[in-house]
Amino acid sequence: MTLLLKNVTYTFPKESKPIISDLNLKVEKGEFVSLIGKSGTGKSTILKLITGLLKQAHGEITINGQPISLGDVGYMPQKDLLLPWRTVMDNIMIGAEIQKDLQLTKEDARNWLKRIGLIDYEHALPNQLSGGMRQRVAFLRAMLTGKEVLLLDEPFGALDSITKKEMQAWLLSIWQELDKTIVFITHDLEEASYLSDRIVLLKQNSVEEIEVPLPRPRHADMLHSSELVGLRRELEKRI
Repeated sequence: MTLLLKNVTYTFPKESKPIISDLNLKVEKGEFVSLIGKSGTGKSTILKLITGLLKQAHGEITINGQPISLGDVGYMPQKDLLLPWRTVMDNIMIGAEIQKDLQLTKEDARNWLKRIGLIDYEHALPNQLSGGMRQRVAFLRAMLTGKEVLLLDEPFGALDSITKKEMQAWLLSIWQELDKTIVFITHDLEEASYLSDRIVLLKQNSVEEIEVPLPRPRHADMLHSSELVGLRRELEKRI
């Protein structure tokens, strides 16, 4: 599985200057790639282009050489967008309702809810959950669409620091087990350094790619390692 963006350009309607210009990006199967950069450099726009929610003016976006179309990837926007009138279980099962060929049963979903510590909330409504719980349900819903590629747009941005670190560890454990491909947006440079194989720094007129020199699997002690601290400082200078 290869996700490829080739010479991609996009301009918002009624704007004259493109927010993304001749972008080239390649993400291989199983990679965890983070997009960072100041506001207005097109991070969320890139994810929407990959999902098919937006259409590029020029260039190609393909998975395994085939043009991208709506529904080819799993997408989790900044807000969890859980349907407030549906229970946790019913929110998770939306993918199976829409994709008739998706082999997902409620028993499968229950097994995952057990693993993420939310089986007791199977029948709860979203407003009965904490922020971290809601994010776990939203991520599980995206993951259980069966898509190889998951796009996560600042999923932990609204969480407190303790909950954020718990969610980071949880995300890494699930990702490493299932071998999904993740494209992740964050403004947190420590988070990008800790989670990623590779970081893509977007600027107004350029793109830089930075390899993360930390071994897998990752663990919380690495947050204080000289390698991660040094990388975060380097990103602060470059950004």
